[in-house]
Order: sequence, then C-alpha cells, then structure tokens
Amino acid sequence: MSARALSGIKIVDLTRVLGGPYCTMILADHGAEVIKIEPPQGDEVRDWGPPFLTRDDGTRDASYFLGANRNKRAMSLDLGRAEGREVLLRLLADADILVENFKPGSLEKWGIGFAMLSARFPTLIHCRISGFGANGPLGGLPGYDAVVQAMTGLMTVNGDPETGPIRIGTPIVDLGTGLYAAVGILMALHERTRSGLGQFIDMTLHDTALALLHPMGANYLLSGKRPVATGNAHPNIAPYETFATATCDIFIAAGNDSQFHRLCALLDRGDIADEVRFATNADRLTNRVAMKAALTEALATHDGAALALRLIQAGIPAGAVQPVDTALESPHARHRAMVVDLDGVRTLGTPIKFSRTPGGPQTPPPRFAQDQTAILAEYGFSAAEIAALECDQIIRRKRK
Repeated sequence: MSARALSGIKIVDLTRVLGGPYCTMILADHGAEVIKIEPPQGDEVRDWGPPFLTRDDGTRDASYFLGANRNKRAMSLDLGRAEGREVLLRLLADADILVENFKPGSLEKWGIGFAMLSARFPTLIHCRISGFGANGPLGGLPGYDAVVQAMTGLMTVNGDPETGPIRIGTPIVDLGTGLYAAVGILMALHERTRSGLGQFIDMTLHDTALALLHPMGANYLLSGKRPVATGNAHPNIAPYETFATATCDIFIAAGNDSQFHRLCALLDRGDIADEVRFATNADRLTNRVAMKAALTEALATHDGAALALRLIQAGIPAGAVQPVDTALESPHARHRAMVVDLDGVRTLGTPIKFSRTPGGPQTPPPRFAQDQTAILAEYGFSAAEIAALECDQIIRRKRK
C-alpha cells in the first residue's frame, strides 16, 4: 500500500472509552502512528460486553473496545507516579499530537499540563476531550454521552409525543466529539505548517452536542419556539418520514416539490400532487397528517424494498428500513469495503476514501500492553530499564 495521508505523524493517545479512541482511530486509519497508553487497570471498555473476543490465553476484549482501537500499538503506564510521567515525557519528545481525556486539572496537578508541555515541546498539539471544559458553571464535571444528550436537548427532539424523550441509539455525542476532535487536530497540523507552533485544543461533549442540534437549534434561534420531537418526521420537510407498505417500512425523503410530483406520478397518484393543500413544502407541512394518510393508502399494496429501489433509481430519495445485520451484509457495503476482517476480527471500514493514499483498517485492535517492550526500546529504554519499570509496576504486562 502506498503511503497514507498521515504517514509520519506520531500521536500519543492517553484516552479511554470512546470519544478519544474514536478520534485517534480515524487518524490511525490514515497512517498516523498511534501509541495507545493505558492506565494499569486498562481501558475499561475492554470489559463492556458481551460480546467478547476470547483468545487462546484466556484474555478477552469486548466488541466495544475492538470497534474503536484498530491500527494502534499499545502499552501501559501509571501516570500517577513520577516515574511514569518521566516515561511519558520521553515518548512526547518526537510526538506531533497528544490526545487525552483526563478530568480537567489532572495533568496540571501532575505537573504535565499544557503550559509545561508547550514550553518543553513547542510544536506539540495537545487535544483534551472532556465533558464540559475546565471552567464555567459546569467546568471540571464529568461528562457521559447519554447524560449530555439529556442536558443539551438532543433527547427531547428524539422520539415522539407518545414516547417522550429518547436517547439516540448510537453514542452520537461521543462519536461526534471524536470526529470534531479529529477535524480540530488536522486544522492545527495545517496551521503549524505556517506558524511552526503547536497549540491546545479544548474539546467538550457539551459543545459538540449543542453543535449537533441542527436544524432544531437553528429553528429555535430564528423562531423562538421550543422544538418538539416529531418521531421519524422532519420538522422542516414533508414528506420526509417512514411509511408502511405491504412488506416493510420505507423512508421517503422527497425534499422538494419536483420530487413530490415524481413520487406521486410513479405511484400513479398524480391527483395527490395536484391538491392545493399539498402544492408546496410549506403546504405539505401544514397538512402533514392528510398528506401522510393519502400516501400511506397509495403505498399499501407495494413491496417496500422493491418500491424503494425503484424510487431512488428514479431520483426520489427512499430506502427500506433495514436492521443492522442486513445493512452490514449488503452487497453495497461489501463493495464499499465497509466491513473488513483483520486476523479474525471483523471491523467497520473507513468512510474516508482517498484516490492516491487509501486508508482504512490494517492491524487488529491491540491486546493490553501488546507492544510495550518494542515501543520503549524504540525510545531508547534499555532492557534493564524496562525490567525495572515492570518491577516497580510503572508498566504492566497484565491489567491490574
């Protein structure tokens, strides 16, 4: 494989759980060298199962860990001890990026906060991921995906009036924070080519969750009206929701008047499109209940999957509602290499497809401390030093 887009970039990853590991996995997929440093007890999501991958030696890792840590090398380090922090500083000597998600103030308490690190390593980009940041009314408090979904309104625009607020099924705040963090890091790398300097990136779950409130946030800021949950229906577009057919539910997203007219014509129900109350998107929103009833009647006898394919091929956005297993095993998912086997570990592929520098999964997620000896040797630690660190439990071969 040719050199990847981020080949030559070195990242020290002190993060655990999801937002940080997801960020560094994105960067590792495209060539960045990521050293995942875990505390003595390991990354706790190794235990977030079942399902587990159990190995011949009895060690096991949960799918939650496997899904966010491919293409990395792993070692352990007790940063609560001065000797551990000295090891970290040696590893940072040639690093481009440090990513961590300790509680704000933790690194400062240990004497390795951004002020100290930037003075010693002026080109280092330091990204901290936290719940709410270091200051402000909620500064320093821990953040968790579902809790932040609740606090920022995301849950209240999910579900419908009958269900009440519902947590979004995927950990969208953690994943979104990882994505935003990766974007911020790449911006900082680009800026460094001009200034020659690193900088601090302050990423929070709180800010990300609010940034993901589109279009509900934009609607409120313009109208002053509190957004409400609309189920599968879109607050600004109609028809843009699920519809029942004879075989399955399908989602139709006719985002403009032309698509709506073509939809009705394909269903041999041009009379629906001709009704004055459905003439424009604003009219259809006002008369959403009547519009949905008319379309549901027209769809009732159709095979949903076949119809959805006909619709999208005709330029009318539509798709059958499929379970996860069907989606992952689909012919198009295979064609797009969105499921990859890494030495027996099946993992999702990368959605970022380059023409010259292809990236994606290459090595399976590491076992705890899998690459510890090799990493330390590369940074000049002698066999005696490594043995002493292990004897003093600054590093470990097995989780505490």
